[in-house]
Amino acid sequence: MPASADPDITTVVMSRNRRADVLSTLGRHSRPVVLVDNASTDGTVEAVRLLHPDVLVISLPANAGAPARNLGVRAAETPYVAFADDDSWWEPGSLEAAVSLLDEHETVGLLAARILVGPEDRLDPISTQMADSPLPQRTGVPGAAVLGFVACGCIVRKEAFLGVGGFDDVVFFPGEEQRVAYDLAAAGWDLAYVDELVVHHHPSTTRSSDAVRQRLIDRNALLTALMRRPWPVVGRQTWRTVTSSWEGARAAALAIPRVPAALARRRLLPAEVESRVRKLETIESRSAGTSSRTR
Repeated sequence: MPASADPDITTVVMSRNRRADVLSTLGRHSRPVVLVDNASTDGTVEAVRLLHPDVLVISLPANAGAPARNLGVRAAETPYVAFADDDSWWEPGSLEAAVSLLDEHETVGLLAARILVGPEDRLDPISTQMADSPLPQRTGVPGAAVLGFVACGCIVRKEAFLGVGGFDDVVFFPGEEQRVAYDLAAAGWDLAYVDELVVHHHPSTTRSSDAVRQRLIDRNALLTALMRRPWPVVGRQTWRTVTSSWEGARAAALAIPRVPAALARRRLLPAEVESRVRKLETIESRSAGTSSRTR
């Protein structure tokens, strides 16, 4: 049975050709729920409409990638939206806690949650990174200040998310979160990691290979830099990617057709946000260097 309804938050689920996964997780979500289907051909839409008639299904004629979630957010009639993938769900009580935090802290545009992976509930390493964020914490903001998030493990203020345009079709998928995080911070919104909010992620067996996924992540990191970072940063990042490996070079090549669209949306981050980004990059670089020396 679905969890109880919450009048202030909607769960938006994105799926594509994962009928079994989405049917196994939809019942775990508190209502209301919006499912945005990216042109599945495996009967997902028909099955959900039959078995979960209380779920609003938005069926797209073509795969829109991550921007499909924007349609779900626009359809939501609540001030807050929790994202989920077809292979993830929120721990009972987490969304109610998120609503209370967002009600209390009006400058917070996004809350990032602790992500537990698989049946053994392994802590996702990115949750550890966010919990240990070196960014200064603003007074009155819950949790650790962050400049990134995982889409299936976050709750957004609808006004803030749509105000920065949601996810974009330049990046498409995956790695779509970074530009949104940058733009939320640039717009003056706080992003906070709150360990008490918990999401469960059981990665689907129906997914791209790790090599293909990493190639797209690297491509999209370059495109995000091109849209928001200074030219010297873009140049260095491109050089590192191209010279890192054959796969890195392929990622850079994949970015080329999307460069005109990225340039059309280029807008530098405010100096204060760029400074925070560079602080994170410096610390991550030092950490990587220390790790490599101790292996």
